[in-house]
Formats: sequence, C-alpha cells, structure tokens
Amino acid sequence: MKFHKLQGSGNDFILVDGRDVEHDWAELARAMCQRHLGVGGDGLLVVGRSKVADLKMRVFNPDGSEAEACGNGLRCFVKYAVEQEIAGEVSLRAEPGNPCLTVETLAGIGKAKACVAVNKVTWVEVSMGMPRFEPQQIPIKGEVDIIPILNYPLTLGKRKLGLSLLSTGNPHAVCFVSEPVVKFPLGKVGPKVEKHHMFPQGTNFEIARILDRRKLEARVWERGVGETLACGSGACAIAVAARLLNYVGADVDIIFPGGALAVYWDGKGEVMLGGAVEEVFTGEWLK
Repeated sequence: MKFHKLQGSGNDFILVDGRDVEHDWAELARAMCQRHLGVGGDGLLVVGRSKVADLKMRVFNPDGSEAEACGNGLRCFVKYAVEQEIAGEVSLRAEPGNPCLTVETLAGIGKAKACVAVNKVTWVEVSMGMPRFEPQQIPIKGEVDIIPILNYPLTLGKRKLGLSLLSTGNPHAVCFVSEPVVKFPLGKVGPKVEKHHMFPQGTNFEIARILDRRKLEARVWERGVGETLACGSGACAIAVAARLLNYVGADVDIIFPGGALAVYWDGKGEVMLGGAVEEVFTGEWLK
C-alpha cells in the first residue's frame, strides 16, 4: 500500500487513497501511526468517494478511534488530493493556481482553498464551519446556566481549571493561563480532562496564553492521540473562546510548538483556518 506523509505546523499525518480499497482502517492506523514500529503520525487520513462533496476524508487516531474532524488533517488532505490529482477536474473550478475543494467529514462538509506555487500546494485555508456551544452539541453532561460555556470550573485534585467548552467539529475544552504554556503539566492534566466523566465522548484539551490582541501561544492534548505539536480544530476553539472572552479580535495567530496557525472568526459566521503544509516523504507499507 502506497502512502504519503504530510505535516502542517508539526501535526503529521499518513495519507492513503482508499477509494477502491477495503481495509480495517482502525487497525491500520494503530500499526502505521506508531513512532518506533510504524511510519509514525498523529493520525491516518483515508481518501474516499463522496455523494455530497468532491471527496470524503476519514480520520483515524493512533488508538484506532475515528475522529469527527481535523483541521490540520483537512489541510494536508487537500494538498495530497490536489498534488496527486485525486481531485481531478475539481481543481480547475477555481481561479488559476488556487484550486477549491469540498470535503465530506463526520462533522459535515468542509470547504478548502489551496494556494499553489511552482505546481506545489504551499498554503491551505479551510472553513471549519460554525462553532457549536449547546451542551448536547459538544457534547457534555451536566447542567449549565449560561451558553456559551466560558470559564467553567473544573477541579482535578488540588488543581482548579476554568474551561471554555465548545465544538469545532469535535469537542474542545480551552483553558487560558497566565504563565508560559511550557510550564503547564499537560502530560499529567491532559489525560484527566480528556477522559473526565463530564465528556461522554472525551474531549481535546488546550491551554493558551494571551500574548497580545492578535497572538496567543498554546499547547494541546488531543483526544485519542496525546500531546501533539499543533491542532487545527484546537486552534479554532482557542480563537473562538478568546474572542468571546474579549481577549482578541477577529484575526489571530495561534503559536503551537510545531508552528503558527492563522484563524479568523468574525464572531458570527464560520471559522477559517489557514497555514502552511508540507509533504515529508512517501513510501510503501509492506505489512
């Protein structure tokens, strides 16, 4: 099986064309995503056919679970589809050099625009849809008095967290901190938040610190993955929560350990996510 490895801001993915292939993708993800015994990756992205969009993207985490959405994965998916000509004549519908795609995911249909230079996709901007704030949309258990849910108090042992809860295609819990994010014990706190009983489907957990009105630094613990170098849907969740708390404006850069992501949200419409994408290597899976 041929595969391609791509990354966006350090968020790395294995991509395979599954349009005419039957496979246990969850099992394959567990094997291929292993850093020492496999290819290594934050997830396996499978290209499929769609009746409602140009293509379909399935996202499998390293533990085999299937995710609803993945912002950086979608950006890598678009680069792969365009450069491997899987997109076919879809890429001819936009202005020259800037192909547009619609991609079906479990969270809905994502719209993407690629920027091409010297026959290579260098930057991809995607629409992550409307943020969702209702408890059943996230989802979360428990009674809440005010929506959107901002600075929701959660106590884990001696540590008290203020969480802003929302969905950007998948569930997110965002915690703003005053100290540099590198000092936060994410490896200890992240798993506890991810699997807390208030999140029936688990959650992604982000910590973020405001640097100024247009810039934040962040780290993320991804559901089913662990700590990653970046997270597209997480960047969107951080930007939305920060705007609702009046920490930032519409345009913001989220700086992760793996690089920066650009997010735009006008406070009412869809969230836009943009960033650079890169192909790392290609190969054949022999197992």
